[in-house]
Amino acid sequence: MTTWLDVPDDHLYGIDNLPYGVFSTAADPTHRVGVRIGDLVLDAGAVAAIGRDAGLVGDGPDLAAVWQTPSLNAFLALGRPAWTTARAWLTEVLRDEVHRDGVSPHLHRLDDVTLHLPVEVADYVDFYASEDHASNVGQIFRPDNAALPPNWKHLPIGYHGRAGTVVVSGTDVVRPTGQRKGPNDPAPVFGPSIRLDIEAELGYVVGGATALGSRVSVDEAGDHLFGVVILNDWSARDIQAWEYVPLGPFLGKSFATSVSAWVTPLEALGSARTALPGQSDPQVLPYLRGDAFGLDVHVEVRLNGTVVSRPEHSAMYWSPAQMLAHLTVNGASLRDGDLFGSGTISGPTRETRGSLLELTWNGSEPLTLEDGTTRGFLEDGDTVTMTAWAPGPHGTRIGLGEVTGTVRPAV
Repeated sequence: MTTWLDVPDDHLYGIDNLPYGVFSTAADPTHRVGVRIGDLVLDAGAVAAIGRDAGLVGDGPDLAAVWQTPSLNAFLALGRPAWTTARAWLTEVLRDEVHRDGVSPHLHRLDDVTLHLPVEVADYVDFYASEDHASNVGQIFRPDNAALPPNWKHLPIGYHGRAGTVVVSGTDVVRPTGQRKGPNDPAPVFGPSIRLDIEAELGYVVGGATALGSRVSVDEAGDHLFGVVILNDWSARDIQAWEYVPLGPFLGKSFATSVSAWVTPLEALGSARTALPGQSDPQVLPYLRGDAFGLDVHVEVRLNGTVVSRPEHSAMYWSPAQMLAHLTVNGASLRDGDLFGSGTISGPTRETRGSLLELTWNGSEPLTLEDGTTRGFLEDGDTVTMTAWAPGPHGTRIGLGEVTGTVRPAV
């Protein structure tokens, strides 16, 4: 599908993508919703206002109003029918030459905008959906036990994180401080983490709030899964190892979670849908069955410019639809702006492992970077950048943006 803009058909952010974000400019510091097309950002609310005032938008929701707010939350609240209508309308105004004169004044160069956290995160949950990652972590942390816990293939394991420390790409990450105790230490000590790590994940942005006591089935999950971000779940492995028994991650995870500034709509990833690797042994319980699709997303992780990993999301054992169904099966409600992570994306080979814990086998096999330095875990000043793409229609690629962060010393 072509556009009247000078955007090549094979651009990662072509008209088949149209991710949403929140931006401002020097001339107008108001935070509002933008849509990326090529290397431009469309002021979605301003263009929708033109259509509304001209009577071209129809009798649906006031998109101008919801897009002139400082987060995507008001738009998320409208639900799947409105998301589909909005995407079709945006595609039309960027495809048909007749809209050029009205739309052009509301396009900004990507280099001229400041991007902000796209969603006011309501609740944050992180899952553990990669069998390879779970097996590797089990071997590292519990070498005398089975790699996978006995419940792992029966339900998507997850934990509740801290919504207030989700930050947008480009935000520095301060090295966390806490308690740690090595296996041979006589007592715990307090201080900065010395095993600071990353986790390459996808994050799923949720809309369409539900009532407390209700459930969302696997087949209904698509009505609530708005879109996808790249997510880096920064992890202090030494703090985590000392604290996580018996209740799971806490301070080792809650200090920062970075997400990409662009939210790729699930509708843009139709060509990336793929079957799960297989859940026949054991067969999952009925509430976890249905349209449990996977996503063929290719992730790249760079540490100070060196590619250290290329995880493949298509190998994930659990589907985002199953994760959402499990999250709500006890009657937990959804809120507009909920975010949940896939858990670390890891594969069976070293180059597809999505964390330094696995890549260096808990620091025992350090990585060598292009500048000749080595890393077991992150050092102050290190910059981690994750990018991702998925197959699009007609052989194109859909870009999922970028999430980057630099480690700053503990305070």
